[in-house]
Amino acid sequence: MGLLDIDRRVFALGLARMADAVGNSFLIVVLPLYLASGHVPIEALVGTQVSVLGASLTITEYLLVGIVLSLFGFLNSLSQPFTGRLSDRTGRRRVFILFGLLLLGAASGAYAFVSSYWLVVLLRILQGIGAAFTIPCTVALVNELATGNDRGSNFGVFNTFRLIGFGFGPIVAGLVVEARGFDAAFGVAVAGAAISFLTVWAFVSDPERPATAASDDLSVAVRGDDRLLDPVFTLGLGTVAMGICIAMFATLEGRINERLGQGTLWFGVQFGAVTLANVAFQIPIGRGADRYGRRPFLLTGFCLLVPTTVAQGYVLSPALMTLTRFLLGVAVALVFAPSLAVAGDLAREGESGTTLSVLTMAFGLGVAIGPIASGYLERFGFAVPFVAAGALAALALLLVYTQVGETGDPRATLDWPWSPGD
Repeated sequence: MGLLDIDRRVFALGLARMADAVGNSFLIVVLPLYLASGHVPIEALVGTQVSVLGASLTITEYLLVGIVLSLFGFLNSLSQPFTGRLSDRTGRRRVFILFGLLLLGAASGAYAFVSSYWLVVLLRILQGIGAAFTIPCTVALVNELATGNDRGSNFGVFNTFRLIGFGFGPIVAGLVVEARGFDAAFGVAVAGAAISFLTVWAFVSDPERPATAASDDLSVAVRGDDRLLDPVFTLGLGTVAMGICIAMFATLEGRINERLGQGTLWFGVQFGAVTLANVAFQIPIGRGADRYGRRPFLLTGFCLLVPTTVAQGYVLSPALMTLTRFLLGVAVALVFAPSLAVAGDLAREGESGTTLSVLTMAFGLGVAIGPIASGYLERFGFAVPFVAAGALAALALLLVYTQVGETGDPRATLDWPWSPGD
């Protein structure tokens, strides 16, 4: 299957997500700089003592920044089951995507006018809710525009565009802030949301489908029909682990640069290596998952995720760290598109939004948990966060091996000897 055979609406959704991802990833770089610049006064909050679960906690500048960054991930992830279910029940995808993009764009522009930390928090909450409307409805629409024979290819193309936007956003953000200031940076984030909105409005429509009633049950299926765990829930657990493995790196920038004797440029290259690998391999892996089955790629990806995560705690040269991060990105590419394809294969008619939101929610949770976990575990030794995340990846491998069977077209799969009971 060639790229020209992909539904034009999938291309449009990919381009829209690329523009949107540029704007969102902008804020990962811009907001910490904005809070540290004095535009939003936070000095009165720094040094404040608060009680958390009976323990005294001192508020620091880094904690305030961490709260702002993590709020987006938590609100986005925890809201997705509700927005995905609402989209299923109404049978509407496009209108929810457009509404979410409006929220994202409006909040991005409003940052230029706020003068209170708590208003920044409020805007971040609104953006998290906006993303919760956009993400599950977008992946559900990609799934509904695909068939069992091209679902992996569709998700491969979609994820490639999305990751290009996410990868280049922080680079462009640094250049814009340095050259034009914060107002220009927020303006670019608004422009990304606007381009995404116009692309979806002009080129994307909901596919025709028979009227179906989505269940009122918002719970996630945990138990499987013929195995201990539901396969989509299992992949959700694995995706949380994968998100943690990816996101824990950013918190340790200072320690990593000091340990490897490198500067910010090397760190930026290492941070972006994961995205570069995903951009390079998402499409061929998606096509391979359609041709040879989902399971071989999933197992290979989690097998590679374990050593590449642990190795980051032990490598001692910038070049080796870059190579390790690139291989980590290959592992993520091997897992991501096939996981979405499995969930799409198993989604019942009219429930794509609910089913696929399990994976998008899981990834958001992993990305939100990773920086907090690494910041806490680092005190026990530099390698400890990476070893702990590697142990989670190993557990995910075991769960996927035992609980997830092949869901692709049996005529297109190979007889893999390590597929018990498929």
